[in-house]
Amino acid sequence: MRLAAENKSEPILPCIAAIVSQPAFRITVVQAKSQAAHSALAELNSRIIACNRCVRLREYCTQVAATKRRAYADFDYWGRPVPSFGDPDAAVLIVGLAPGAHGSNRTGRPFTGDGSGNFLYPVLYKTGFASQPNAVSRDDGMQLSDMQITSVVRCAPPGNKPLPGELANCAPYLDQEIAALENLRVIVCLGKIAFDGVLQHFRRTGKLARRGEMIFAHGAEYTLPNGQTLLASYHPSLQNTNTGKLTEAMFLKVFQRAGEIARAR
Repeated sequence: MRLAAENKSEPILPCIAAIVSQPAFRITVVQAKSQAAHSALAELNSRIIACNRCVRLREYCTQVAATKRRAYADFDYWGRPVPSFGDPDAAVLIVGLAPGAHGSNRTGRPFTGDGSGNFLYPVLYKTGFASQPNAVSRDDGMQLSDMQITSVVRCAPPGNKPLPGELANCAPYLDQEIAALENLRVIVCLGKIAFDGVLQHFRRTGKLARRGEMIFAHGAEYTLPNGQTLLASYHPSLQNTNTGKLTEAMFLKVFQRAGEIARAR
């Protein structure tokens, strides 16, 4: 009986292997993972938009949305925490500082409608991540491929300077977002605050024992213990781009490198 049972069970593993190897099976698995990422990020973004953890930031965003800038007097400002934007199946994540008072706080989409976005999106278009070079509103048809964009703080802070407590309040959102991006291979940090925030995420989630020699510098590249790559860049603020501290060639090189790593799979 034992021999008969063994003989009866022998074909099972080859059969399972044959099923798993079928293209239809692999496609179903990929679609299931994609749907899970879509759902997780959509649910997270709904909570982010409704967040009221930081009274100072919520009051500031509401005030800016009400008073507006003269050039945008006819615009209906978003005036709320700004959700992430992009491709839930992304291999590359951009992490910025925070929404601009009259940029993302007005349009409701990261790096949309201000000088930083005018510098960023043409580079993303040239490197194959963005469907178009111009980002002016949530309804402009912009689509990202293999890329997601977020920030360490989701509300516009006065003077672009979030307080430590505000960074801490937003930190769980970054943790959940990175966890939802199952295909993530590269994180591009725009500016030192974003760089520090991502390292704190890896420390907080037990993926990095200590910071060690990971120092912020434009073009810096670090391989993390989990195999993901961390790239650093100066932030594309007008202060950096208008002074030549950050040029298009410098920025382009960072995203070309991100693309090389992400697509080598």
